[in-house]
Amino acid sequence: MSRVAKATLAGSAILCAATIWGVHYLQKKEHEDMYKGVLRDDARRAAKLQERQERLEESLKKQEQYERVQPVRQEG
Repeated sequence: MSRVAKATLAGSAILCAATIWGVHYLQKKEHEDMYKGVLRDDARRAAKLQERQERLEESLKKQEQYERVQPVRQEG
């Protein structure tokens, strides 16, 4: 096998290996980025739930306060 053929074969093998490594690296990076998005969504969902809970508690306190000032009768 000539030197040029050996160099071409070696270059092709190196290029192939680098391409495969690059694709795997990009897939891993993309997977990590997508998982970070899931974590951000979970954090945002938890913050919304906390905010809603705080608003509910505030609303219940206001209702209790208003009912002390002016009792509400239930007609049935």
